[in-house]
Amino acid sequence: MKGVYIFLANGFEETEAIAPLDILRRGGVDVKTVSIHRDKYVTGAHKVTVAADLTYGEFKANVELDGTEADDVMIFPGGMPGTKNLAENAEIINFMRLHYAEGGSLAAICAAPGLVISQLPSLKGIHFTCYDGFEDGPEARGGIYEKVPAVADGNIITGRGPGCAVDFGLAILAHLKGEETADEVRKSMML
Repeated sequence: MKGVYIFLANGFEETEAIAPLDILRRGGVDVKTVSIHRDKYVTGAHKVTVAADLTYGEFKANVELDGTEADDVMIFPGGMPGTKNLAENAEIINFMRLHYAEGGSLAAICAAPGLVISQLPSLKGIHFTCYDGFEDGPEARGGIYEKVPAVADGNIITGRGPGCAVDFGLAILAHLKGEETADEVRKSMML
């Protein structure tokens, strides 16, 4: 897979999708949103409807896994039932596992580390964060929980919850473009 994609399912947490999207685009990252549904319109947990850049069918038709690198990122926002909808989509989970095995990066926030990322075969020694109460799944796979806004460990970036969405977005940006670019965006946003 080449590129950076935010996967949206009905019931996603709006702040956890839109804040990282905005930060990444401010930092010059060509990030696309992908609806996991048949049409581009996805409604968040708080009834905000957005038009995704791509449907999952369009994403599949244009993306190949060959040549995946660490700067190719699959991003999963939290929110309920959005995270559950992502976690129950076997095709996306299989694609995520293959993407990560090929060297690609994963980013998940809130419930998504617990329900989506925890479906990797192993997280042994990987530091992560998530929404309180969702740490059991990653810990069962060997992950090490940290109660902080955002954690980047190798090719896995995690965020704690909606109030940490900006930190999460900046951590993804730093992973992709370096700390200097993340600092420039942080300053431009008066953070």
